[in-house]
Order: sequence, then structure tokens, then C-alpha cells
Amino acid sequence: MMALPAAEVVAACINSGLTLATAESLTGGLVAARIVEVPGCSAMFRGGVIAYASEVKEQVLGLDPGLLAHLVSEPVAAELARAATRVLGSDIGVGTTGVGGPDWLGGEPPGTVWIAVFDARSDRLLTGRLELSGDREMIRVGAVHAVFPLVLRLLTQAGE
Repeated sequence: MMALPAAEVVAACINSGLTLATAESLTGGLVAARIVEVPGCSAMFRGGVIAYASEVKEQVLGLDPGLLAHLVSEPVAAELARAATRVLGSDIGVGTTGVGGPDWLGGEPPGTVWIAVFDARSDRLLTGRLELSGDREMIRVGAVHAVFPLVLRLLTQAGE
């Protein structure tokens, strides 16, 4: 069931001649994994960075250390998406951050997730806040389920 939205994103990017990359924290590469399950994705997928640790977000992706004081936030998701385009040379970037649980993180309860999609060509950004329930796997999968429609919305609104 999850392959369908990923397949739609792959097809939409290929049809538009666009590339996509990911910078994932909470989802730990699951967005990228769903994309690479789709045959033909090599025509549009540049790669992904799993930036789980704050040091990786800062040192590999270039996020401002001050921003990382509140890891589960819209600004962090947005900068992860922007960094994906910059570091991996893609048109579209996806960023994910959140709390998988079971413990709270930075004052946020498990299931709090921020996702972002960035179009480097037009400097357009779409973000979403999710409040998911379940165990770590259910929260991560729920975040992935929300990412692909957001990418499609960005592509549709851009007239692609």
C-alpha cells in the first residue's frame, strides 16, 4: 500500500524532469527506502542522508546549531528539506523530524512529527505537523505516509 504513493511521486518527478533527495531524522531512511522500491527511481532519486544525531544535522547538512535546540520543530524540518537539495543537488528535498517514543523529546510527546518538502527551483516550502499514535514503527510509517502526498501537493501547486 505504501508503494503506491511512492510510485506516484517517482512518476511525477520523472514526468517533470525533477530530482528528489531526502534528509531524514525520525524516519531513519524509510522515505528513501520506499522510493528505491519503485522501479525506475534512479531517473529521479539523488539520495538521502539519515541525520539522526544533532552533530550530523550540523556537520553534514549544515544546520545552524541554534536551530537544533528544538529538534522537533517546523524550522528543523524545513532546513532538513532545504539541506537535502543543497547537499545532494536535487530539485526537491524532503525533511522529517519527530518523536518516535517511548520518551518525550524536547518537551514534545511521542507521535509529534514535522515533515517538510522544499522546491529549490522556486524556493517553495510546504510543511506539516502530525500527531501520530502507536509504537515507534507506527509513528515512522505514519510520517512516511504523510510525506508522499505533501510532495505531490508541492508538484501540483507548482504546475508540474
